[in-house]
Amino acid sequence: MGKSPSHAAVKGRRERKFTAAAIKKDFRKNKFDYLMVLPTFLFFVVFSYFPMYGILMAFSNYKPKNGIIGSLLKDFVGLKHFADFFSGVYIGRLLTNTLLLSVLNLAISFPAAIILALLLNEVKNKLFSKTISVITYMPHFISMVILAGILVDFCRTDGVLGTLLTAITGKTQNLLSVPEYWRTIYIGSGMWQQLGFSSIVFVAAISGVDKELYEAAALDGAGYFKQMLHVTLPGIMNTVIVMLIMRVGTIMALSADKTILLYNSQILETADIIASYVYRRGLLNGDYSFSTAVGLFNSVVNLILVIVTNKLAKKYSEYSLF
Repeated sequence: MGKSPSHAAVKGRRERKFTAAAIKKDFRKNKFDYLMVLPTFLFFVVFSYFPMYGILMAFSNYKPKNGIIGSLLKDFVGLKHFADFFSGVYIGRLLTNTLLLSVLNLAISFPAAIILALLLNEVKNKLFSKTISVITYMPHFISMVILAGILVDFCRTDGVLGTLLTAITGKTQNLLSVPEYWRTIYIGSGMWQQLGFSSIVFVAAISGVDKELYEAAALDGAGYFKQMLHVTLPGIMNTVIVMLIMRVGTIMALSADKTILLYNSQILETADIIASYVYRRGLLNGDYSFSTAVGLFNSVVNLILVIVTNKLAKKYSEYSLF
């Protein structure tokens, strides 16, 4: 006679059956909810996960006629493109400019969005508050091409900013031709365009803070500033930390759109970033494998930054992303 199955094995099969039955039952019960989630799921699969197949181009000399796998099999080069990037003559300039712009933008614009949300929360006139919100949100919906055109006109010698600078310094010059002004123009225009939209998450988080806490703080004699310091900020700290971790994870992914539209040979020393270099090398010169290698490097660094920042947040606070 064969041995009877152990109690643990029987229990395991029952749990699996129960789990499968529970999932099937839950799907039948919430099938419309799953159907609503399906487009989002397909979006990420098609546009985020499936394109990761193209990472293989970073390890070969990709030729469109051979395809990704064909190029990998016929002309595998290993880490050659990574070595070319790190040994290139522009590596110091590219890394410095990318990191400086990203870190400065994070250090200035991230707290500014929180401050704007806190200020909007203190405005008691709802009409005035909504008006300010709309005014600050609107620049987000301006096309980057239009924004670049506005900046070019404003920064000309006879433009608004150019004329103002001439009045202050006595020098007549195009601001976009002076390397020292580039970072101020880049970060300042970015704040003007994104500040209001970036504050939406914090405004929503503030609206979720328990109103009874404000009443209790007021009974204890706390004014507006102390309520903001001891009630509002602790109440939205979870959101602040999560958003900070996500922003840190984009430090190396600085967009090239504005840079490509505004920079010129006179300000390359401070304006050229990794993304704009990849654009010139990859799209203009057709070196797709090199571009893929640099993009993979950026993604890996951003992933490491997210993990490290999340660990630090978990260690020194009670909030984290995962």
